[in-house]
Amino acid sequence: MRRITQLPNKIRIVTEELKDRDSASIGVWVAAGGRYESKDNKGVAHFLEHMAFKGSAKYSCDEIKQLVEGVGGNLNAFTAEEETCYYAKVPATHLKQTFDVLADISFFPKITLKDLEKERTVILEEIKMYHDLPQYQVVELLEELLWPDHPLGQSLAGTSTSVSSMTADHLKSFKKSHYIPSNTVISACGSMKHDELVGLVRSKLGKLTGPATPPYAPARRTQEKPSIYLHHKQTEQMHLAMGYLAYETNHKDYYVLALLTIILGGNMSSRLFNEVREKRGLAYSISSGIKSLNDTGVFMVRAGVDNAKIVNALELVLKVLAKLTSGGVKEDEFKRAQDYYMGQFLLGLEDTMDQMLWMGGGVISNDQVKSMDDVIKKIRAVTRADIKRVAKEILNPRRLNVAIIGPMSEGQQKLLRALVEKGTV
Repeated sequence: MRRITQLPNKIRIVTEELKDRDSASIGVWVAAGGRYESKDNKGVAHFLEHMAFKGSAKYSCDEIKQLVEGVGGNLNAFTAEEETCYYAKVPATHLKQTFDVLADISFFPKITLKDLEKERTVILEEIKMYHDLPQYQVVELLEELLWPDHPLGQSLAGTSTSVSSMTADHLKSFKKSHYIPSNTVISACGSMKHDELVGLVRSKLGKLTGPATPPYAPARRTQEKPSIYLHHKQTEQMHLAMGYLAYETNHKDYYVLALLTIILGGNMSSRLFNEVREKRGLAYSISSGIKSLNDTGVFMVRAGVDNAKIVNALELVLKVLAKLTSGGVKEDEFKRAQDYYMGQFLLGLEDTMDQMLWMGGGVISNDQVKSMDDVIKKIRAVTRADIKRVAKEILNPRRLNVAIIGPMSEGQQKLLRALVEKGTV
């Protein structure tokens, strides 16, 4: 049974009790991500997440790891555009101790100068690593096109300049303004009791206070002309990322776009996989996906392409998108997409960790968790006409953004720019 409780200081606790499980997964969520940063402190949310594991008011660095991993559990964290989450999965008998560890590192990190300098080096190496991996770097380049001069268009890890100049005061100031009760959600799933967890949260964090939830700069949802970013680099394969500005999380057509994404590139039965890889052999990997935020989103296609075939590959991708936009979808592929979405959704919620992430993500961003029945109902309500309508809106040539990394010749660059300027074929 799923339950949600809000404490007087506005911390929210959401749980799903699964008594037949031996495990429990728990996460401490804070609405503090990359989009809350400025150019000067870019990467501060990610840096603070790293520092949490170096030691807290109650636990040393070694104790943090040993108290969770020493009982067979898994401990980790992630920073995203709109939230940071510290989470663990443990045998259910160790949930109390695990929550105490997660809460302590989240809200009471030590942030010593010695640890700051060591972790700065680690993060700078992480930034270099992503720049050495073109399949990741190309997505960053695409996001620069999608949201220019905006935090969403800048790396979550920050830049070498911003990270090198980060101070303890930067971290403490960001924590003070964002790690506040109204920004906090505790999510747990597995063999546990809701009321007991509420008691633990009240005892540990119930007296926390803080300012009002800080605002963020709104992001654009439309654009007037296509754009392209060509990054010349000696790689063995061209890396392509193309994106169209799309819907925010709560948009009425979110699930229509989700099905459109599956039809185009969500699995090995999709149009892009069949046309680009299976029939033409133009790419080893190709897929599509969506990312939705509070006020914007993107429909994205990613591919790894033979260096000599990048122009043909982009041209074919645009043809596949255009054909769906003009001709719609067939009944059989539409039904397969619905069944695939529902099957993946149900399978994805079998594990306590997946359930915890689903619930915590829903409450931190929307102050609610969609029920399984509600999601299935919305998927079944989508029609083929909806798919065609949304395809025409989202896959508009004006919305096209393309980023490519690889050893492109001048001739290839000219042809690629011409394709993107046209926006369709």
